[in-house]
Amino acid sequence: MSTVNIKRVKSSEIELKDRLVAIKRVAKVTKGGRTFSFSAIVVVGDENGVVGYGLGKAKEVTEAIQKGIDDAKKNLIKVPVLKGTVPHEQYGKYSGGFVLLKPAAHGTGVIAGGSMRAVLESAGITDVLAKSRGSSNPHNVVKATIDALGKLRDPLAVADQRGVDLDKVFNG
Repeated sequence: MSTVNIKRVKSSEIELKDRLVAIKRVAKVTKGGRTFSFSAIVVVGDENGVVGYGLGKAKEVTEAIQKGIDDAKKNLIKVPVLKGTVPHEQYGKYSGGFVLLKPAAHGTGVIAGGSMRAVLESAGITDVLAKSRGSSNPHNVVKATIDALGKLRDPLAVADQRGVDLDKVFNG
């Protein structure tokens, strides 16, 4: 199979909405006791085919979220969205997290778990069937979902590459 060509996007060109996926209180044990800080996973997207995720860590919750948003804006990718769904079935993997994305008919909605739902809705996908297997850790699920979205191929690009009509790509 050919290498995956992930299309990077500049955050300054588009209006992005952010979603907080998970926030955890983490502790560092030192001689003087425990030092608490916060870790936040944030997903940003324009709900029109652009999505990214970021991780922020800080002593305060609001600072951690802001750092996560800034990090997410640096990791944006372009996702092909066809009539509100994904163009084809795709697997994604990150560490112990595995996800499956399947196209769905209009009106189905986003059938996906919490972490995956945030990523898919931020990308502008309105109808999809999704299944998460393996690790349910939000970090792994978000990264596996981004992996699957990055592997999606645009039907117009596939038709052009094969030298056939768009109808022929879907029918055979």
